[in-house]
Amino acid sequence: MPAKAIEEINGADGSLERVVLRGQNGSSAEIYLYGATITSWKSQGKERLFLSKQAHLDGSKAVRGGIPIVFPQFGPGELPQHGFARTRKWTLVEAIEHGAGIVARFELKENSDTLASKWPYKFVLHYTIDLTATTLSTVIKYENTDTREFSFTSLMHTYFQVPDIAQTEVTGLKGVAYIDKVKRVEESEQHDSIVVTANEDRVYTNVLGVVNVVYGDERVSVTRFNFKDVVLWNPWAEKAAEMSDFGDSEYKNMICVEVGTVASKITLRPGQTVSCGQLLTVEPATGPQL
Repeated sequence: MPAKAIEEINGADGSLERVVLRGQNGSSAEIYLYGATITSWKSQGKERLFLSKQAHLDGSKAVRGGIPIVFPQFGPGELPQHGFARTRKWTLVEAIEHGAGIVARFELKENSDTLASKWPYKFVLHYTIDLTATTLSTVIKYENTDTREFSFTSLMHTYFQVPDIAQTEVTGLKGVAYIDKVKRVEESEQHDSIVVTANEDRVYTNVLGVVNVVYGDERVSVTRFNFKDVVLWNPWAEKAAEMSDFGDSEYKNMICVEVGTVASKITLRPGQTVSCGQLLTVEPATGPQL
């Protein structure tokens, strides 16, 4: 019997609730309701996302890997690191097949804990995940349901799995200004191709074009929708050793290329909405780059 295109796992065995989407040509995606975190994306039968072998998948902390959602705060601040969206249980609204793809929609609203936090607003996040044989689209519609204007930062913290970080290139950022959070300087990218060789934590601001993660004979192109910035992150050996939910040598097989608006804030008036997201596409590395 063929596997179901859409499978809801209810967590009766003690694991967290999740949804598995199975598409064409060996494509699939697994999404936990905890954080609406995508923990796996396979295209052409190959895993494209990194998930640490030491990641907590029991709801005790944010998932280390996949695509966690950062909202309403990027980094440290008045709220816990990266906000609360990645550690809240979301609601599955629907999951349906459409043509050559499968789409799943999730929703997150304020609750008593968020209303009592340092960001005490009413909101709805409408999250749409669309899977095809070679693409994964992740889009959030942010809705202000409060009577007050609010501002926020947000990001899709995508962890890409790569065979070897030393043989992985990130392209499409030449000429873009960035904030180097390790060296604490602001610079402009001088290279056509970036190869990570040390702890890197950079915020590229006001990125215009498509960014590519290139490894072997393939690349994953990252096309932004309404997000302004791209974060490039790899903890390297020293920082990896400091994280309990990250293997000491796992930095060799991952790179984070994260789309978001984090160097500035998004502001919504009461009743206003804005949609932001990304399209990830698996392509031959030798093809034309956009």
